[in-house]
Amino acid sequence: MRMRQFGLAFNRIFEQWMFLLIPGSLLLGFLFAEGLLPLVAAVPALFAVVTFTMGLGCGLSQLRLVFARPLPMLLTLLIAHIALPLTAYAIGAALYGPESPYVIGLVLFALIPLGVSSVIWVGLSGGSVAMILSMVVVDSLLSPFVVPAGIRLLFGASIRADTPAMMTDLLLIVVAPTIAGVLLGEATKGRIADLAKPVTGPVSKLCFAAVVVLNAAAIEPYVTALKSDMAKLVPIVVLLVGVCYAAGFFGARPLRSRELEATVSYATGMRNISLGIVIALQYFSPLAAVPVVLAILIQQPVATLYHYVLQKLHKREAERPVSRHVG
Repeated sequence: MRMRQFGLAFNRIFEQWMFLLIPGSLLLGFLFAEGLLPLVAAVPALFAVVTFTMGLGCGLSQLRLVFARPLPMLLTLLIAHIALPLTAYAIGAALYGPESPYVIGLVLFALIPLGVSSVIWVGLSGGSVAMILSMVVVDSLLSPFVVPAGIRLLFGASIRADTPAMMTDLLLIVVAPTIAGVLLGEATKGRIADLAKPVTGPVSKLCFAAVVVLNAAAIEPYVTALKSDMAKLVPIVVLLVGVCYAAGFFGARPLRSRELEATVSYATGMRNISLGIVIALQYFSPLAAVPVVLAILIQQPVATLYHYVLQKLHKREAERPVSRHVG
């Protein structure tokens, strides 16, 4: 009983203070980079734990729910992985030139799967938790195809990336653990997720924080050497993250549902940044990881601000008088 109470309390505290804990993890990685570098090789295994835990919470019934209403998911994927990568490429190429590693990092941010932490914010903002969780799972399963294809289409032969190896890594650290989690959750009819949550919740969150710490340690030498670029790059990343939220919000407006507005906008706004850093460091110049790392600092605070704006907007719409016409 005590273990369960501790686990649930840990989950609640982590979720409430995530907008500070994740940037704090990034800072720890920078401060203790030298001692942490030997542990960077453990990042794929740590990330696999996170994706396995995510899969545990999503059964086939939830996936069927999403496929029964495919329009929100299709709209989300089109915005997230077609419109936004093109936007990121256009912004980056205009400012740095099309072959800059910073442009690769900006595009990679838009190509990586939807973020697991978006589930938390969707729940807080009145969206559909079942739908966002299912969309995160589906998008994670598609990532071995979406990420390499997007890089290849936008950069062509100018970028030398080992596409088969990238797809294999994504299959091993994202797809396989996700499928294993979904199947185990389905086999136990969801009981394993409830029973294991006091343990798997804290463990997965600690693994997520560890991924951030170790990836920060890996790129610390490059960030230190490029302090002069940060003044220009930070506003660009802030702009791109803001555009991601706005694209989801306005893209979902025709659906005329506040629930879907919150769900789609958080889906397009929050990405699996830790995976993006893994891919950037493994297959591209370390400089390509810099915009993705900066997004860690920006993503959670913007999520908090967007939650406030969304609540205000929905409240204002609810209070707006309904016009009546007298016949």
